[in-house]
Amino acid sequence: MTLGTSSATAAPPAMATSTPRTPGEALRELAAGNRRWRTFQQGHPHETPYVRQSLASGQHPFAVVLGCIDSRVPPELVFDQGLGDLMTVRSAGGVLDEAVLGSIAYGVLELGVPLILVLGHQSCGAVSAAVRADETGERLPRHIQYVADEIRPAIDHSRHGDARIDSTITRNVGMIRTRLAAEPDLADRVGTGKLAIVGARYELHSQRVHTIT
Repeated sequence: MTLGTSSATAAPPAMATSTPRTPGEALRELAAGNRRWRTFQQGHPHETPYVRQSLASGQHPFAVVLGCIDSRVPPELVFDQGLGDLMTVRSAGGVLDEAVLGSIAYGVLELGVPLILVLGHQSCGAVSAAVRADETGERLPRHIQYVADEIRPAIDHSRHGDARIDSTITRNVGMIRTRLAAEPDLADRVGTGKLAIVGARYELHSQRVHTIT
């Protein structure tokens, strides 16, 4: 499944006029935003003085995006969203720890966010480092080693070279999504249809986001 399929010559779709409230609406808005981004028709929404003032009294984001720290993949730009739209949580390789889990849970349980998107990306340096360390036995600096150890279970040993890294990027997203879906508080909301947890990848060459789980 791909988040959006319009060609570069298509007219930009209208931006959402109200905050998405269901998982499906939230996913469609991310798809529309990514379509605007990759076709160079960004709207840069929700940046006006009025919006800035209105957000001082509260927020109603429609998605939590768990992504990598990579400077080439800022979620607000990739999905053409503005102030108050997304809660973004970023760690190298999207690795989970208690702070990351607590941040995601806050968005869902306290603010009622209907969508968690786990966003991996092409040419992920954290995954590359984890694969190289696994292959060579090299010990990385202590905090980076923690990241590599968390990614290691996703390494695809059936492939080699760049194909191993690329496959591991996808598998890592799936592993993180599975872990999130197993969290009881999140699973309860998924079970009632109030929440969806979706895995996706951003391709640097095409700027396209596509779902993978």
